[in-house]
Amino acid sequence: MTKPTYIASDVHLGAVPRETERRFLRFLEHVGANASALLLPGDLFDFWFEYGDVVPGEHFRALAALASLVDAGVPVAMVGGNHDAWGGRFLTERVGMTFTAGELRTTLGGKPALVVHGDGVGRGDLKYRMLKAVIRGRLAIGAFRVLHPELGLWLARRVSSTDAKAGEDASSEGRARYIEAWARSRLEAEPALGFVVCGHAHVPALVEVEPGRWYVNAGDWVRHFTYVVVPADGAPEMRRWE
Repeated sequence: MTKPTYIASDVHLGAVPRETERRFLRFLEHVGANASALLLPGDLFDFWFEYGDVVPGEHFRALAALASLVDAGVPVAMVGGNHDAWGGRFLTERVGMTFTAGELRTTLGGKPALVVHGDGVGRGDLKYRMLKAVIRGRLAIGAFRVLHPELGLWLARRVSSTDAKAGEDASSEGRARYIEAWARSRLEAEPALGFVVCGHAHVPALVEVEPGRWYVNAGDWVRHFTYVVVPADGAPEMRRWE
C-alpha cells in the first residue's frame, strides 16, 4: 500500500520553545516511518539565510533529522516563506531536500497541486507585498550577506513577530480569509488542479471547494501543532501532533 504525503507548515524553529522543537523532531521520526514524502509550505525556520556554507547553527538538529529522512528515501520539498525564503545550496546539496522560493507545482493524492507559502497573495498583507520585491531582490540579499552572520541573526530576531502569534492573533484570521479566497480563485482558474496548499495564515484549514478539490492549510506549530495527511487515494485529513 502506498504511504501518504505529510504536510506541515509554519513551525518557526528558532522562535518557538525548545520543547516544540523536540515535538517536531518526534514528528519527523513519525514521518520517516509512515510517509512517502514530506511537504513544508514555508516558515519552517523563523529565520534562515545562507552565507555560502555558513548557516544558523541553532537548526542543526532539525537539519540532521531532515537529512536522515532524505537518506532513508523520504523526499522532502520545502517552499520558502516570508521568514525563510533565502534558502539555497545548503538545503539542496547538504540536506538533500527540494527548495523553491516561489510556487511549487507537484502532485498530491494523484492530482496536480499548487503549493505556495501564501505571503502576499490575494488582497491581504498589503505592507508586506510592498516590501516583498525589495527584501527578496538581489540588492537586498547582497547587502545582507555583507553583514556578519550574528548581526544578521540579531536583526532578524528584532523584526520577527512570531511571539505575538503564540496567543490569539486577530490578524491571522484576516490573513486566513484572504489566502483562502485566493486559493479558491486558483482552483476556479485552473480546473485541472486538485489541491492548492498554503501556509502563512497560522490557521488550520481543510476545505473541499468542489468534490475532490481541496484548499489545504496545515496551520502552525506555534499554537495548533497541526499537520495534514494526504493519502494516495482518498480525502486529506487534518491531524494534531500530541
